[in-house]
Amino acid sequence: MKATKLGGGKKKVSLAKMEKSQTKKSEKRKEAKSSGSTTEKKTPDIFMPDTKSGKIIEEVKKLKVLTPFAVASRFNLRLSIAKDFLEELESKGIVQLVSKSRNVRVYKPLD
Repeated sequence: MKATKLGGGKKKVSLAKMEKSQTKKSEKRKEAKSSGSTTEKKTPDIFMPDTKSGKIIEEVKKLKVLTPFAVASRFNLRLSIAKDFLEELESKGIVQLVSKSRNVRVYKPLD
C-alpha cells in the first residue's frame, strides 16, 4: 500500500494577482522609508567611566536602585563593563550590594 496525499497542491496565482501583491509590498516599503523612522544605532562604549568623576557619582546617587542594566543604559555602556563598574564602586564604598542572585546583582547608593 502506498500513502497518498490528500488535499491537493497549492493553487497557482494568476499574474495579475502576483503583480498587485508586489505593488502593495513596494508601496508599504516606500511609506516606511518616507515616514522618517530612521533610527541610528549607538554602539555602547567599551571603556569604563572614571569613578573619580563627580558628575558620574552624582548621577549614580540619584538612582534609587542600581542594576547592571540600569547603569549600562544610563551611561551607554556594555553590560559587562557596567558590572565591573558597579563592583569597583562597591569596593570604593560608593554603593552597597543589596541582593545577589545567579543572574543579577542589585546595588543601592550610599549617602
